[in-house]
Amino acid sequence: MVVSRVFVRGLGAVSPAGWSLPALRAAAEHHEPLPVQSLARPGWAEPLRVRQVPTPVDRPRILAHPRLRRSSAISHYAVAAALEALGPDVADGAWVAERLGIVVCVMAGSVCYSRRFFEETLRDPATASPLVFPETVFNAPASHLAACLGAGGSNYTLVGDNGAYLQGVALAADWLLNGRVAGCLVIGAEETDWIMADALRLFRRRAVHSAGAGALYLVAEDRAQTFAELVAVTDAFSFADRREQVEAARRMRAQLPAGAPGELLCLSTRNLPGADLAEENAWGDWPGARLAPKVVLGEAFTAAAAWQCVLACESLRRGKFKAANVSVVGASQQAIGARFA
Repeated sequence: MVVSRVFVRGLGAVSPAGWSLPALRAAAEHHEPLPVQSLARPGWAEPLRVRQVPTPVDRPRILAHPRLRRSSAISHYAVAAALEALGPDVADGAWVAERLGIVVCVMAGSVCYSRRFFEETLRDPATASPLVFPETVFNAPASHLAACLGAGGSNYTLVGDNGAYLQGVALAADWLLNGRVAGCLVIGAEETDWIMADALRLFRRRAVHSAGAGALYLVAEDRAQTFAELVAVTDAFSFADRREQVEAARRMRAQLPAGAPGELLCLSTRNLPGADLAEENAWGDWPGARLAPKVVLGEAFTAAAAWQCVLACESLRRGKFKAANVSVVGASQQAIGARFA
């Protein structure tokens, strides 16, 4: 999908590095993996390894909003990243309410409250709290964000593996180019829980589960405040096994420009030789700089893909590169890429 006249106006992030884009950028530029914390798994003496989002030094005021008082961490991350991306535009409530689109992309979703609800149900169905149930649905973060902003525009939740985030970017571009919205937030968000950390361990024993959110704020006007343009989103190439994954990564890479020394490649690799093989082979001839945020931050699925896009666009805003390719070879479904310039 070749895109024209869709521009990046704002960026936001919550990650194990902290509750801001500068914190994410500093961690990525340092290139050193962040410390790993222990997370207890019921019935096991040995804990699981995760990278948690730290408690904010100054609690964001938005978290006192009535919609967020009982909400899961994933909603807190999504709202915080979205507000940072909106920046000054969030003050224009009337415009936001009428013309703002929201696309939230998740893989695990609100897993903490889902696990808690089913634990209570299995323990004693008569006493399982119905207050917990609304937070178990996949579209809870998108609903909370719309309520906090008073936004009444198009609001979708996409569920998939890491690649769902770039599908969300493509969907937002379609809305903007067809005049359905005047601006669109595209957010990838995940939260940590022992269930997800244990599931990841079963498939990628050395991978470290993490959490957070990333947000792009896209507009269809080349305003003075925009700093990057979405040039293309590739097709999504599905795979079901390792052999198909290699071919999917190759075909995704073929739909993006070859690259140049003054350009950046943001990869979804994790410094796990077997798991990264398909993507590394596909981009073996890349001539420019490379960045792999998950090596530093951990595996956060759609949030990690969002961090890739946020860091790519931030590098363009700071004038470090002329263009950036984003490559996402998902956990289980698809290979998909994008280009910003």
